Amino acid sequence: MFVWVLYYMEWLAGWMGLFAPPAQLNLVLEHVIDGRALYLDTAVYYNALQQPFSVSKCKYYLGNPVLLAAAGPDFHSNTYYLADVEEDPTLSFPLQKIPPGQYRALQFTLGVDSLQNCSGVQSGALDPENAMFWAWNTGYIFLKLEGTAPASKSPGHFFEFHIGGFRSPHNCIRTITLPFEQVMDLQAGARNELRLRVNLGEILRTPNTIDFGVHSAITDFNYAELIADNYVDMFSIR
Repeated sequence: MFVWVLYYMEWLAGWMGLFAPPAQLNLVLEHVIDGRALYLDTAVYYNALQQPFSVSKCKYYLGNPVLLAAAGPDFHSNTYYLADVEEDPTLSFPLQKIPPGQYRALQFTLGVDSLQNCSGVQSGALDPENAMFWAWNTGYIFLKLEGTAPASKSPGHFFEFHIGGFRSPHNCIRTITLPFEQVMDLQAGARNELRLRVNLGEILRTPNTIDFGVHSAITDFNYAELIADNYVDMFSIR
């Protein structure tokens, strides 16, 4: 009788879990440059070569976020978010309909995968009206970083990095995995928050130090992987 009761309780808990309200996790992105908050046009920052620069535009795609489970199935969200930093250096995006459970890491891509690049006109974050699209034969721009730097030899000391490309050998899609320091327990119906620090200073260094006097305009596949290999490291859990 006791064994039957235990079996029934386990079955009931599992059955109720199927109908438990999902959890929500709000991703909050805090944009900085080497510890200083990002302010467009007005603030002056320095790269690894101590060259001063200011930022006038920063936009990039986060794609297909995944919560890696501590046990059981991972949570996949086939969604794209366009992070467009304007006046506020902090942005937020919701991950919704997450099955309650324990998760050990967040994973996502910076960039737009080959399927979406070749799927024709799209809406929402992937709408070409967002000015993050080159042409149907080349696809989406994954990241835009623009500004001015006295060391730049471009007119007006302008610099612009428009990074994209999904075809080998110039594939600039990068997968970022951020392990949690401890398991995140998402309860049924709960709304949670995960703050990520986005250090744009990493775009200009590690493993490739960007010299504004040498590279002030990267707007096609030439040298794009220099930036792509750098932006892998710009995310961390706050």
